[in-house]
Amino acid sequence: MEFFTSLSPVMQALLGTLFTWGMTAFGAAAVFFMKGTNQKLMDGMLAFAGGVMIAASFWSLLSPAIEMSQESAVPGYVPAVTGFLLGGVLLLLVDKLLPFLHQEYYFTEIKDIKAKHRTALLVFSITLHNIPEGLAIGVAFGALAAEFSNASLGGAVALALGIGIQNFPEGMAVSMPLRRDGMSKMKSFMYGQFSGMVEPISAVIGALAIIIIDPILPYALSFAAGAMIFVVVKEIIPGSQEKGHVQLSSIFLMIGFAVMMVLDVALG
Repeated sequence: MEFFTSLSPVMQALLGTLFTWGMTAFGAAAVFFMKGTNQKLMDGMLAFAGGVMIAASFWSLLSPAIEMSQESAVPGYVPAVTGFLLGGVLLLLVDKLLPFLHQEYYFTEIKDIKAKHRTALLVFSITLHNIPEGLAIGVAFGALAAEFSNASLGGAVALALGIGIQNFPEGMAVSMPLRRDGMSKMKSFMYGQFSGMVEPISAVIGALAIIIIDPILPYALSFAAGAMIFVVVKEIIPGSQEKGHVQLSSIFLMIGFAVMMVLDVALG
C-alpha cells in the first residue's frame, strides 16, 4: 500500500483501472469453465453490479462534488446538478444516435442481423458503457492532486474496487452469449475482456483533465455519477428483472449497494 500511495494520481488511476479491466477479463474467462449460464445467478450478479454503481455514484462521486462546491462562488448544488444531468443527457443522446445498443438486438436470435454484426454491437455497447466508469475512477484519483480536503485515497480505491466487482458479471455478459452463438471459447474470451480495455484509457484522461483544470472537478465527478446512474436505470435494473427474478434482483441490488457503502466508508 505504501508503494501505491507514493505514486502520482494518474498512475494510481491507471493501476486502479487495470484492476477493473482484469476483473472484466476474469468474468469473461468463465466461458472456459461454464457450459451454460445460470439465469438466476446472472440476474443476481447484474443487480449486485447495479447496487455497487448506485452507491459509488453517491458516496464516491456526488457527495464529494457537493462538498467541494461549497468552496466555490456558485451555490453548492449547481455543479452537482449540472454535471449529473449532463452525464445522463450525454448517454441519452448516444442512445438516440445509436439505437442498436438495446439488449434485444444482441441477446436474442434476430434473423436479419448477421452473427458478426450482433457480436460487434454487443461488444461496442458494453465498451461504451465502460467509459464513464473509467472516467469516474480517473476523476476520483485526480481529485487527490487537486488537494481538496474531502478527497481521499481510500474513497478512490473503494470506487475502483466497487467497479471492479461489478465488471466481473459484465465480462460474463459479453463472453457467454458470444459462445452461445457459436464463437470459439478463446474468441469469446478476447471479446469479453476487450470491453474493459477502455477503462484505463478513460481513467488516465479523466485524471489528467482534473489535474490540469481544477475548477471542473465537481462537474466531472457529478457528470460521471449521472452517466453511471443512467446506465443502471436504463440497462442494468431492467436487464436483471426481465426474466422475472424481480425479488432476487432487488435483494442483490441492495446487497451490492451495502457492500460498496461499507467499502467507501471503511476505506474513505
